[in-house]
Amino acid sequence: MAISPNPIVEPQGAPIPKTFWEYVRSFGPGIVVVLTWLGAGDLVDCSVAGAHYGYALMWGLALALLVRYALVSIIAKYQLMNIQGHTILEGYSKVFRLYPFILGLGGVALGHFYESYTISGSGTALYHLTGIGSPLIWSIIAVIAAVGITGRTIYNYLELAEKIILGFLAISLIGGAIAVKPNIGEIVKGTFAFAVPEQVGPFGAIMVVVSLIGAVGGSLANLLYPTFMRQKGYIRPEHRRVQMYDMLFGIIVIIVLDLAVWVMGAEVLHPRGITISNFTDLARLLGEMLGRFGEVLIYLGVLGACFSSVIGYADGFPRMAMEGLYASMPERKAKYGNNYARDPIFRIFYFLVAIFPLIWSIPGMPGFIWLTVVVNAAQIILLPLVSIGLLVLINRKDILGKEAGRPLDNILLIFLTVLAFWGAYQTAIGLFK
Repeated sequence: MAISPNPIVEPQGAPIPKTFWEYVRSFGPGIVVVLTWLGAGDLVDCSVAGAHYGYALMWGLALALLVRYALVSIIAKYQLMNIQGHTILEGYSKVFRLYPFILGLGGVALGHFYESYTISGSGTALYHLTGIGSPLIWSIIAVIAAVGITGRTIYNYLELAEKIILGFLAISLIGGAIAVKPNIGEIVKGTFAFAVPEQVGPFGAIMVVVSLIGAVGGSLANLLYPTFMRQKGYIRPEHRRVQMYDMLFGIIVIIVLDLAVWVMGAEVLHPRGITISNFTDLARLLGEMLGRFGEVLIYLGVLGACFSSVIGYADGFPRMAMEGLYASMPERKAKYGNNYARDPIFRIFYFLVAIFPLIWSIPGMPGFIWLTVVVNAAQIILLPLVSIGLLVLINRKDILGKEAGRPLDNILLIFLTVLAFWGAYQTAIGLFK
């Protein structure tokens, strides 16, 4: 298995855009990371929420997106603006030496389970699109393709692949949402009414909201953005403006795609009183309404969302884990340098994240929907590790200088930390039930 991680960019980083079109052409890490996040559960969680509760829980999606943008913005600002010029994971080592190593190991563990259902989802979608073989065979093919893209490549190829997938997603998911004729008034009401309806199906309303926050608000998956930023060349304070626009564009993309999936669940499944036990439920109903065209739309959406995550996680989490390892153990970094391929531990991390999750696609293992909802809800337990350490770092003047101690940043992080502990409590109750 030939694995050649992307080389570290030159000190000057990416060119600073000056015109509108230069800004547009410079966008990339935001698209890569949101499409990686998308397959991490938005697709299923939004369709589950829409199918079970109509538009009533759409406020949970709005809250989750606000959580995500706020946290990622603070993380990105720290990496670009700290006066010592280190990465966010190197910053965590200033709090506690093994902190970044713990985060890196958590990333490998979560990356493994994220891949478990995105690989399974890719295989399932390809099977239903082609009608030949089996989901397991197509899952194996998806992994082989992902290794081909991430095993020996440069960041620009990963970004190009994600942009192509975005085009397919826009056609399939937005096309499906338009075809089922969304109720705009109900969308507005669901976003601002903050209703908590009675439980429908196996997942209570609060459990679904927590799962949304886990999937969309994210935890360790948010640390992938600074990893992609660095590969793109956003490495200096002067890159802060383009980074902010890049992330804003990414958030707009994920809002549109999430709403499209939610609309299909709310308009197709909810009026019929159907609860999702398998993702083929939505495809089957769209097939009844729109024929084979409807089925193809939804399965193309599933494939795009899941495979974009397969390659994003395969590239991002092993790299993030190695950065955490080297931040905690600089003597190992001195031995191997920045060329992760020389370090045998990188190959272990890559195997655990990119290849070994295939075991979850074997018949008889837990299903796609179960894995997605439970893993996304459980991952929020790790969010305090990100927010508490970041809260310490953003208040250190020896690291951030005049940017340290910003009241708004502190308020946001305290809110996120409280939300994380509340989410962990609700998750534990929901999972035990």
